[in-house]
Amino acid sequence: MADPVALFVSIGLTDQKARETLKNETLSSLLKEAVIQVQGVVGGSNINKATGTLLYNLASRLKDTKRLGFLVAYIAKKQINTDLQLNAALDYIKSHPVDPIDKAGFEQECGIGIEVTPEQIEEAVEAVILKYKQQLREERYHFNMGLLMGEARSRLKWADGKALKNEVDMQVLHLLGPKTEADLEKKSKAQKQKAPDTNKKEEAVVNGEMKFEGKSLMEQLRGEALKFHKPGENYKTEGYVVTANTMKLLKQHLEITGGQVRTRFPPEPNGILHIGHAKAINFNFGYAKANNGICFLRYDDTNPEKEEEKYFTGIRDIVEWLGYKPYAVTHASDNFPQLYEWAVELIKRGEAYVCHQKVEEIKGHNPPPSPWRNRSVEESLLLFDGMKKGKFAEGEATLRMKLVMEDGKMDPVAYRIKYTPHHRTGDTWCIYPTYDYTHCLCDSIEHITHSLCTKEFQARRSSYFWLCNALDVYCPVQWEYGRLNLTYTVVSKRKIIKLVETGIVRDWDDPRLFTLTALRRRGFPAEAINNFCARVGVTVAQTTMEPHLLEACVREVLNDTAPRAMAVFEPLKVTITNFPVVEQMEIAVPDFPAEETRGVHSVPFCSTVYIEQSDFREMMEKGYKRLTPEQPVGLRHTGYVINVQKVMKDTSGKVIELLVSCSKTTDVEKPKAFIHWVSNPIQCEVRLYERLFLHKNPEDTTEVPGGFLSDINPNSLTVIHNALVDQSVAKSKSFDKFQFERVGYFSVDPDSTSHKFVFNRTVTLKEDPGKI
Repeated sequence: MADPVALFVSIGLTDQKARETLKNETLSSLLKEAVIQVQGVVGGSNINKATGTLLYNLASRLKDTKRLGFLVAYIAKKQINTDLQLNAALDYIKSHPVDPIDKAGFEQECGIGIEVTPEQIEEAVEAVILKYKQQLREERYHFNMGLLMGEARSRLKWADGKALKNEVDMQVLHLLGPKTEADLEKKSKAQKQKAPDTNKKEEAVVNGEMKFEGKSLMEQLRGEALKFHKPGENYKTEGYVVTANTMKLLKQHLEITGGQVRTRFPPEPNGILHIGHAKAINFNFGYAKANNGICFLRYDDTNPEKEEEKYFTGIRDIVEWLGYKPYAVTHASDNFPQLYEWAVELIKRGEAYVCHQKVEEIKGHNPPPSPWRNRSVEESLLLFDGMKKGKFAEGEATLRMKLVMEDGKMDPVAYRIKYTPHHRTGDTWCIYPTYDYTHCLCDSIEHITHSLCTKEFQARRSSYFWLCNALDVYCPVQWEYGRLNLTYTVVSKRKIIKLVETGIVRDWDDPRLFTLTALRRRGFPAEAINNFCARVGVTVAQTTMEPHLLEACVREVLNDTAPRAMAVFEPLKVTITNFPVVEQMEIAVPDFPAEETRGVHSVPFCSTVYIEQSDFREMMEKGYKRLTPEQPVGLRHTGYVINVQKVMKDTSGKVIELLVSCSKTTDVEKPKAFIHWVSNPIQCEVRLYERLFLHKNPEDTTEVPGGFLSDINPNSLTVIHNALVDQSVAKSKSFDKFQFERVGYFSVDPDSTSHKFVFNRTVTLKEDPGKI
C-alpha cells in the first residue's frame, strides 16, 4: 500500500498538511479514494497542484459521500476547474439528494462547458468602469474597487477570478494613471462612504412586530437560528438522512403546511417551568412568530406516574403569561393509538423486538447485549400484544428499537409497562411509549419544521432521524441549542422538592426560587424575562448567567411601568406642631415623577406623619444630608420643609417621636435632601428576599462539599410585619407592582387579604454611589 503522506504530498499538500490530514480518518479516506480515482482517469500519478487543491476541498466539504465518484470524474476531466464551480457543484448535490442526478441541470448550474474569453472579460469590465466613471475620477484610488469586481463577477459568473482582477486593475490604471501622493494618503473619516453591504441579511418580518429594546424578535434570535433550513429543505441540513422516499414525503409535507414554519414547545407535565424553560418558550414561539409561522404547546404526557392536573394548567398559564398563544394545545397521548400501530409496524419491519432484560441490566453505556435481539418477528408481535393486554408485570418486558445512538447507547426502549392510570386515558393503556420513541413521531404527525431542543438531546438526533425513516414517515429536523442556567440557584425538580419537603422554601412558587411561577410571584414582569432571553440569544454553547443580569432587565421594565408609592418599613412618628390646616390636606403625587403627564394619585397629609428611622439622626455626622436637630429636611411632594423642635424618647432612651415645625419650601432655604413619608397609612407586611444560596454553584460538591442543602443563606428572607404604605395602594390586587420611592420595586403577594396587604420586594433600586 502506498504511503498516504507521500500520496497527499504528490498532489500539492505540504508534508505538515498531509500529516494533519491523516489524523482525520474520514477526510484522509475520502481524499485517498478521490486521488486514486483521478489517477485512474489521467493515468499514473501526475496530478497538478490546482487539481489537488480541488480534490482536498471536495473531500473536506462533501457530506453525501456516495457522490464522490460522480464529482471526482468532472474534476479529473477538468470540467470542474475552479473553486467557484466546486461550490456550485456541492450546492447542487445538497439540493438534489435523490438519484438519478439530472446531468444537464447539474452542468448548467456549475458552468461546465462554459468558456469565458478574454474579450468577454474586457467588455464586461469596460461596462462596469463606464457606469462608475464619474465617481472613479472624483475619488480616484480611494474608490471601493471591490464594487467593480463584484459587478463584473455578476456579469460573468464563471470567469477566472485572477483574469478578472487583472483586467479591472489594468482598465483603472488606464483611466486614472499611476497613483499620486494624494492617492496614497488615507481617506479621512469625513470623506469615507460606506459601501453597500450586499451580504447583510434581510430583517425577518415580525408578525405583530414584537420588539425588545427597539429590535425585532428575529434580530434577537441570533446565533444558531440563522443557520436554519427553509421549510421543505430539510435535506440541506447537515446530518439529515435522505431515503428513497424523502423527497416525496417532503412534497406532501409542503402541500399540508403551505411552506409554513412550525415549531412546538413540548414540556413534561410533571413539574413547574423554570427560567431555562423561558428560553425554550421564547425560542420556539418567538421563532415561529418571527417567520409568520405557528407553534404548538404539546404536553409530553407519557409517564402517568408523575403527571398531575396542576402541572398541565400551570404550564399553559405561564406560556400565556409570557405573552404567547399556542396555535393548538396537544398531548402525546392524543396519538397513543397511532403510536401503537407504528410500533407494531416497526416490529414487522424487523426493527424492534420484545426484551426481558431488567432496567438495572440495560442502564449505562455498556450494558450486555440483549439475548432476545434476534427473536422472530412473529414472537415479538405476540409478546407485544401480551404487553398491551396486561399479561406481564411491570419491568418484565419492554419493546426495544434496533439502533445504536450517538452516545453509544444501544437499542433504546420504545415501550414499557406501567399499571398507573393515565391522567387523560384512564386505564385504556398499560403500556406507554418513551421519549425516544414518542417525540419524533409526534413532531412528524404535527408536521413540525424545526424541532428545537437543548444540547443534551443531541445524542438522540440519530434515533430521531432513524425512527422516522424506519417507518417511512415525514422526518422533521432536530436543532439543538445551549441551555440557559443561572448561578446561585437550583432548578432540578428533585432538588426543589427537597427544598419544599425540608421547609426551606414554602412551595414551587417561593419567590427565592427561579421557577417561572416563583419569579411571577416575586413581581418579575413577563416582558423583562423575555428581554433577558433575547439578550442571552441562542447559541450552541451552554449559557450560565448571573442573577443580577436578569434583575437589570426587571428594573428597566419596572422603571417604566411601576407607578410610585411611598412606604416606611421602620416607622418613626413625626408630629407637626404648626400644621397649616385643622384636619388634613390631599397631596397630588405623580405616578411617574419624570413623566408627570402619565397621571397622578392623591395621598393624605396631616399633622402626624411617619418617616424611616434611618432618615433621622440625633447627632450630626459629616456628609449626612437628612433630618437632624440642626438640619431640616424636605417632605417629598408636599412643598414643605420640617425642622426638629423636640426629640421624644422612651425610658430606655430610644427615640419614639419627633415634634417638628413646618415651613413652605418657597419661604426657606432649599434643604439638602427630601425624604419620603406616609400619613394615615395602611399597615402591611413586607417580605425582603436575598439569594437562597451562599455560593454561585450550590450543586458543585467541590464548591459546596456538604451538598446544596448545606448552602442555604440564613438571611434569604426577612419579614417586616408592621410596615406602613400610603393610601394609593388601597385598591391593589395580586401581582400589581409599585416602586416604593427610595426603597425598591415591590409586588402585591397573593397572600394579601382584605385586612392586610403583603408585598414582595422584587428588586432593589439601582445603586447610586453618590447618594447617602
